[in-house]
This record gives sequence, C-alpha cells and structure tokens, in this order.
Amino acid sequence: MAIFGSGSNPILTERNLQQAGSQSSEGTMTVNGTIGKMAFLLLLVVASAVYAWGAPARNQNILPLFYGGLIAGIVIFLIIMFKKEWAQYLAPAYALAEGFTLGIISVIFNNLYDGIIAQAVGLTFGVFTAMLILYRTGIIRVTERFKSIVFTATAGIAIFYLLAWVLGMFNIRIPFLHEGSTIGIIFSLVVVTVAALRLTIDFDFVYQGVQQRAPKHVEWLASFGMLVTLVWLYLEILNLLAKLNRR
Repeated sequence: MAIFGSGSNPILTERNLQQAGSQSSEGTMTVNGTIGKMAFLLLLVVASAVYAWGAPARNQNILPLFYGGLIAGIVIFLIIMFKKEWAQYLAPAYALAEGFTLGIISVIFNNLYDGIIAQAVGLTFGVFTAMLILYRTGIIRVTERFKSIVFTATAGIAIFYLLAWVLGMFNIRIPFLHEGSTIGIIFSLVVVTVAALRLTIDFDFVYQGVQQRAPKHVEWLASFGMLVTLVWLYLEILNLLAKLNRR
C-alpha cells in the first residue's frame, strides 16, 4: 500500500530546496503560509474521501474512483518529482486524487472492521503531532546521518513493496505482509516508525526553507511532501490496525 504515498518521498530534500533558489519577487516562504496550504490540501483530501465513501450507498461503481484516483495520484507525484515548481499547480489535484482512493480503501476496511477508520485517522494525526513536538523540542535532531538512515530505510521498504507486488502477479504472496502474525505486526510497527520519522525530515525542510528565505512557491512543495508522508503513514497505520483486528 505504500505506493499510494510513495514512502521514500524524494520530494522534500535539501537539494530540492537549494534548486528552488533564494529570494524572488513573489515573496519568501513562511511557516504560516505552509500551514495554510497544508490545511487546504487536507481539506481537499477529506472532501473527495467523503464523496468516495458515499459511493456504495449511491450504488455508484467504485472502481473508476479507486483506479482513477490511484493512477492520477501516481502520475502527478512523478510529474512533481521532476518538476518541483509545478507543485503549486498540481498539489491540489493530487490531494483530490488521493482522497478518492483513500475514501474507497477506507470504506472497504471499515466494512471489515467497524470503527477502524476513526482509530486510524486519530492515530495518524496523533503521530503527526507527537513527531512535531519531538522535532520542535530538539529531542529528535535531523542530522545528515539521521536523514541517510531514514532515506535508506524508506527506499528498502519501497523496494520490498514493489517486489511483493511483482510476486503477487504470479500468485506468490508474502504471508506476514497482510496477515496478523507476530512477524507481520512487528513489520508493520517498523514501517509505521519509519514513516513517522520521515515526518521530522519534512518538518526540517520547512524550517530550512524559512531560514534560507526560499521563494513563496516552495510552501506548496513542502505541503505536498508532507501530504505524501501523511498518506503513507495513514495507510500503514490502517494496515497495522487491520492485522491487530485479525488476531
């Protein structure tokens, strides 16, 4: 499921920040500006997710919403990855696409395990808040070594998911990936932890951008990157809760 959020998240890196340049006529990046844009993107995600959630009740075919959102999300992510300056135009479209996909996934999981979505949403934003506090208080320091470890871990997870997907095409399944075994739960806990740590790197990107007086449009890039990580974190928490419910 990490493919929905592309867990490795190569969007928010120091190199991308440097490529954005410094001051410009559009103004400079601020924390409040980034928060506002992040809130707007989350609102779009929720709006499209609520619409998708109600699709079964309307007897609407959910496949176009699911696959349309999935494909659009992946395509937009790849475009922004190579064209960072386009984030200010494409980030809202990505939020809407992800909302459709997440809405369908959520209604399916909620039908299997009643109340699991409220738990997953609460835990996702709880983890987000906790990591922000840990970053702001300096308990977690985003050093170059820390970044390297998290980037390596996320890349390894992405490769593992890709391998599992390819094997699945040949009906070869990795048992602990979705089953509620002890190994499966430990694996999910590790992935959730890595996704949570990835958030601190996103926070640091915002802090560095403000300190370096990055152009105003970088706020969209930062907000987009954090949304990518949040989507990944939500899906992994949802998968973990599903495993726990299976036990």
